[in-house]
Amino acid sequence: MTSPATEPLKFAYWVPNVSGGLVVSKIEQRTDWSYDYNKKLAQLAEKNGFEYALSQVRYIASYGAAYQHESTSFSLALLLATERLKVIAAVHPGLWQPGVLAKWLATADHISGGRAAVNVVSGWFKDEFTKLGEPWLEHGERYRRSEEFIRYLREIWTSDAAELNGDFYRLHDFDLKPKPLASEGRPHPEIFQGGNSSDAKGMAGRVSDWYFANGNTPEGLAAQIKDVNAVAGPLGRRVRFGINGFIVARDTEKEARDTVREIIDKADREAVEGFGSAVKQAGQSTGDKTGMWQDSTFEDLVQYNDGFRTGLIGTPEQVAERIVELKRAGADLILGGFLHYLEDVEYFGQRVLPLVRELEAQQLEPVA
Repeated sequence: MTSPATEPLKFAYWVPNVSGGLVVSKIEQRTDWSYDYNKKLAQLAEKNGFEYALSQVRYIASYGAAYQHESTSFSLALLLATERLKVIAAVHPGLWQPGVLAKWLATADHISGGRAAVNVVSGWFKDEFTKLGEPWLEHGERYRRSEEFIRYLREIWTSDAAELNGDFYRLHDFDLKPKPLASEGRPHPEIFQGGNSSDAKGMAGRVSDWYFANGNTPEGLAAQIKDVNAVAGPLGRRVRFGINGFIVARDTEKEARDTVREIIDKADREAVEGFGSAVKQAGQSTGDKTGMWQDSTFEDLVQYNDGFRTGLIGTPEQVAERIVELKRAGADLILGGFLHYLEDVEYFGQRVLPLVRELEAQQLEPVA
């Protein structure tokens, strides 16, 4: 197996299956949440070097996102519209019974030739649970449930007589058929998760294949990776790391920074403040007050997952250099959001990605 340093960086994009785009702003956005737009986008992204797409999960209108397509059905539709793209469906434990999801993913995996994946979201939006009549658990309990949920998925996908006796979920001599497709390095659909808290990082170290970090600096990302690996290492596990970044690559640095300034200047202040209040309240419920968005500013929150913080703003050269900095810090994948998806994804694939590959190759050249 190649080492993380020699593996090419992977690229993913946030699927805009929720209205309002990826910024809480009234700036003009030539991004649409419809299936027709997203089908075209998925095919374009696949041709421009993207290996993964992440379908968002929202169940009710909130903070500038008035309409939402359901993530799993949308993901399957995108898998059917593409040939190589891996599509990650975000799901909430508590709103899914894990055996039903395991069956759904196994079927999607067969239909797509082994390209289905899942992002297990512990949840921050209380109303999504309570308005559907489901209990809202405290932060630590949500992560305990998510960890059991992942253990259940692994067990049912890999055992012919699955057994699990947990506090939230149980399995009794269950044989799922067919199992998902398996290949070298991929015994079942890849399992992703996010979160900044100690609970989230511990869970990643114990059970997840991938850990998604909110937008951050290379130094901040490296610190999170260290925390996750401190748990994963003694267990003999390797976790891979993705980081969120809102990508604004333009011909000049001024044009890129002016675009970000316009996004922030035209922010939907009421929606941003409402979102900030909700997520910071959720994060404050963590035992060590290290939950997501705890130190996010108003400007950070204009992009849902602190994407401006990652610094992928500037010329193609500047963005490529920053991406390689993130790789040196331990990133295996960049999860990108864009303002005008069709135009920006193609620009990224044509102008930025070749520079990233050149820089990666230079780093691997032997020193004479």
